[in-house]
Order: sequence, then C-alpha cells, then structure tokens
Amino acid sequence: MSAVLSERPQRQLPARPAPEGGKPARLRDWTGPTPQQAAAYIAPPVIPVRTSHGNRALMWSFLLVVLLPCLLAGAYLFLVAEDRYASQAGFTIRQEEGGAASDLLGGMSQLLGGSSGGHADLLFEYLRSQDLVLRLDARFGLRAHYALHHARDPLFSLPPEGTVDQLTRYWSQVLRVAFDRNTGLLLLEIRANDPEFARMLAQAVVEESERMINQLNAQARRDRMQMASADLGLAEARLRAAREALAVFRASTQMVDPDADIQGRMGVLNNLQQQLAQGLVEHDLLAMITDPSDPRLRQAQRRIEVVRARITEERQTFAQEDATVAETDYPRLIARYESLRADQEMAEQGYAAAIRAHDMARSQAERQSLYLALFIPPTLSEEPGHPRRALLLGLTALFAVLIWAFGALAWQSLRDRN
Repeated sequence: MSAVLSERPQRQLPARPAPEGGKPARLRDWTGPTPQQAAAYIAPPVIPVRTSHGNRALMWSFLLVVLLPCLLAGAYLFLVAEDRYASQAGFTIRQEEGGAASDLLGGMSQLLGGSSGGHADLLFEYLRSQDLVLRLDARFGLRAHYALHHARDPLFSLPPEGTVDQLTRYWSQVLRVAFDRNTGLLLLEIRANDPEFARMLAQAVVEESERMINQLNAQARRDRMQMASADLGLAEARLRAAREALAVFRASTQMVDPDADIQGRMGVLNNLQQQLAQGLVEHDLLAMITDPSDPRLRQAQRRIEVVRARITEERQTFAQEDATVAETDYPRLIARYESLRADQEMAEQGYAAAIRAHDMARSQAERQSLYLALFIPPTLSEEPGHPRRALLLGLTALFAVLIWAFGALAWQSLRDRN
C-alpha cells in the first residue's frame, strides 16, 4: 500500500500569474486557481489497489477454521444425531417433627437424628454413584439402550463394549440433578432414546432414592436404640454403685439412718435440758422454804450436777470420736452420709431420665422419621428436547470465530513485526 501511494503524482498548486509589465503582484491582486485547476487538485485520479496475499490467507483461514467446522457440526447435528427425550421429577427429604429422645438428657438431637439437609447431600451424591448405575443397569439394561444408535451416532451414544467406569461417566451426562441446599429440593432430568423408557428410569431413580432413605431410617433407629440402651445401662450401674456404697456405710457405722440417729440424740439432749430446768426450779423452791442444811436441798443440787454432766457428754459426742466407729468423728460421718445420699439421689434422677429416653427412642424407632416427599412425579415427554441443535451449533460457531480471530491477530502481529 505504501508503494502504491509513493507512485502517485504530486499535485502542486498553480503558480500565481505575474502581472503585466513584470512587476511583482500583490497578494490581494491574486484571485486563486481557476475552477478546472481546483477540481484537478482536489479530486486526483484513483489508482486501483490489488488484493494482497495476506488477505487471501485470512479468507482461506476463515473458511477452514469457522465455516467448515460449522458446516460439519450442523450436518452431524441435524442429519446424524438421534433425538433424545427427557423425563423430569422433583422431590425432597422431610423429617418428622418432634424432639429426639436424647433431648431429656441435654438436647443432643443432632447426634441421633441429624438434619434433612445432610441427608439431601447424601442423596445428591448417591444419584451419581456407581451403585445406582449398576442397579439400574441390572433392571433396565442401560448399556443396551444407550448403545443402540452407536453405529450411526457415536458422539451421543455409549460404546457397546464400554466398561463400568464409562457407563458411570455416561450416566452423569444423561442425568442432570439440580440441588438447592437452602430448601433441600432436588430436581432431576433423565434423557433416553424413548420417552417411556425415560419415565421408567425416572420412576426407578425415585424408588432407589426411597430405598436409600429407608436404609438411613433403619440405621438411625439402630443407632438411637443403641445409644438409649447404653445410657440406660450406665444409669443402672451408677444407681447400683451408689446404693451399694450407702449400704457399706451403714454396715460399717452400724447406723441405718444417721438422720434418725441425730434426731434421737437431739431428743435426748432436749429431754436432759428440760430435766435440768425442772431441777433448777425445784432447787430454788426448796432454798426459799427450807434451811440450807436440809438434805433435800443437797439432793436437788446433786441431781442438777448430774444432769449438767450428762448434757455436756451428749454435746461432746457431736465433735468427738463415735463409740461405734474407731478413729472417726461424728461430724465426718454425717458429711460422708450426706455425700452418699446426694450421689444416690442424682443416680436415681439419671436412671429415671434414662428410662424415659429409652421409651421415647423405642417409640420413635417404630415410626418413619425421614421420608421422601415427591412434589413432581416423573413426566412423559412428547417432543424430543435433546440434543439442543441450535445451541450446540451456536456455541461451535462462537468458539470457532474466537479461535480464528485470535489466530488472525497473532499472525498479523507477527507479520507486521517481521
């Protein structure tokens, strides 16, 4: 292009005519070029440009990279590819309302029952698992159905001698699962060569999902009963140990009930105090009406002294060693007895709670805590929805144009640099 432009004749403005007489003309005396001269200067002759080798290369590359793949893809999609029918279904996992049996022991319901959201995650992974594929293959013959048109349509069909891994990967192509973790809803779409076969597969997938949920229910019931039985056995052992410890204490101290023993000793002490008060009153009365040398007055005085001595001895038994247990003081015996009684009461309360929890776990084990709620039954399609020919052809054209554009820009950049 630069060579062609360099060959163009250089147009010059016409010179100003010299005035008559040879005198130089002033600027205001020059009226400019004639109209013919101005037209010749403004519109120079156009020289035709020849198409270069680079433009022809870009045209051929566009034909090979864009048009040819689009033509081949369109021919395969519209002339070779077989129609596929889709069946849709929707379901979710619901959990029975109500507290778990372990709520009585501290609210550990998540350990026993779990949540429906976690079970939905498990079901979402199971729908794409090899175990489900093998079960469906054994029931309906997935290999034979999806390999039926392999000779004509190899791109969208399963090889007849495909392995289990190939069948599992192909199942992930014909099965589409949409899972919303916030609501727990699962929407699935299954594609097949026949609409009735697609609906049968969708119904079988729903049945297998229910079977898995039932297995989860059975496992949860076994775990719940095992934990409730283990808690009940632990509570029984704890109560038995508390009662045995209390029985050993009573046998060693020879006191069936220290509380009753304390009440008895307090009764004796109160009786002695009453006798002391009565003796003091009698002594004062005798002192007022008799002579100090009266023997009755001395006898009353001795009785008062004896009662006071007995009161002192009774009070000392609450702080001194007990006569029935060597090297053990009475207050320590009372503290030990109260501790054993507290342990027994706590063990009895725990045992009662464990019994209630075991009964509730047994009642819940007889019910279905998890169940599959089907809100969209498997549908029967009347028109083929796959493969989506227009979409696939458009994507092929888009990627082909992008590849050609990047390649052309890179080639042009390298050419200009060289």
